[in-house]
Amino acid sequence: MKIAVLDDYQSVASEMADWSQAGSGHQVEYFHDHISDEDALVDRLKDFQIVAGMRERTGFPRSVLSRLPELRLLITTGGRNAGFDEAAATELGIVLAGTGGAGEGPTELTWGLIIGILRQIPQEDQRTRQGQWGTTLGVGLKGKNLGLIGLGHIGSLVGRVGNAFDMNVIAWSQNLTAERAAECQATLVDKDTLFREADIVSVHLRLSDRTRGLVGARELGLMKPTSYFINISRGPIVDEAALVDALQRKAIAGAGLDTLDVEPLPKDHPLLKLSNTVITPHVGYVTEEAYRAFYGGVVEDIRAFSSGEAVRVINPEVLESPQLRGPVELRVTAGLCSVPATTRAGARPTASPHRSAAAPAPGGKRPRLCQPGGPSSPALPASSPQPFPDCPG
Repeated sequence: MKIAVLDDYQSVASEMADWSQAGSGHQVEYFHDHISDEDALVDRLKDFQIVAGMRERTGFPRSVLSRLPELRLLITTGGRNAGFDEAAATELGIVLAGTGGAGEGPTELTWGLIIGILRQIPQEDQRTRQGQWGTTLGVGLKGKNLGLIGLGHIGSLVGRVGNAFDMNVIAWSQNLTAERAAECQATLVDKDTLFREADIVSVHLRLSDRTRGLVGARELGLMKPTSYFINISRGPIVDEAALVDALQRKAIAGAGLDTLDVEPLPKDHPLLKLSNTVITPHVGYVTEEAYRAFYGGVVEDIRAFSSGEAVRVINPEVLESPQLRGPVELRVTAGLCSVPATTRAGARPTASPHRSAAAPAPGGKRPRLCQPGGPSSPALPASSPQPFPDCPG
């Protein structure tokens, strides 16, 4: 099968995993540029049976998937991808799969942005190279209010570091409770209070219909002129035009941004003309450790799929579909057992073991499918464990 590895910006994908372990007879092609035009993307990928994307750099909406009749397996690095149209993929018979991850890159980058913007490290570096010496006045962290929008896994780790700096950690999200905030050594406040009182506002939420545009002109207007805004989550959570306006007017002191509305960021974007920003190109997860876990997982997914197994499936309903594109006897590894799925010819098993594996469990939660390493799955390396449990919230 022909395999496309997309958005390999750093030209390292071929080195981050042993691609020979994906199985014999595959032809792997690595693409180092980004294509935003849908027609050009379809033209590039029309002959590929397997495509591996890097997080949400390249989206796969229905308008693209419907024009890729050869595509059988679409892989995202990480466990989910908001840029993949899951419903369309399922309808078209395309299996979506994910990978594990490693390290705490987003947490680390959050603090890199915070310290970089408060201590004006980029400016000092540039001016030192130009022959100047000591031209800025930094802002310290001790005693400052750190406001966290979201207190899940990443937000809670950012809060731990804030506590280590002797900061006052306050938090808000729509479902956060005082008890759960306390478990993460934070104080629950309402949304407006957080924006009014925080010296640093840092966003740690998933992008959804509920969070899109959550931070707008009103919220930014509540912030102090000495406060800073940090976003390493997703650009559309913030009204970018309102943020640009606040920065241009110096209504807030500055911003550290790793995610933007449009990525890559256009060369003429107004954010690039501002001196009170530190901007990185969505590299929160871009570490050697994460890449080895990502691409190692891609190889696992391909190897399993090619041998008639489906691991880490995001859309298990596709395995029930007569439109399923894949090996004639594709099977899904669920937990410790492997059960037969639909054949490509559309003949469904009369018994229901597969349906029980793929369908939501009682209570509406879908079982965690397809972790490699069960007794019926191919012999694959174990996924890297997460070093810290998530703080709830």
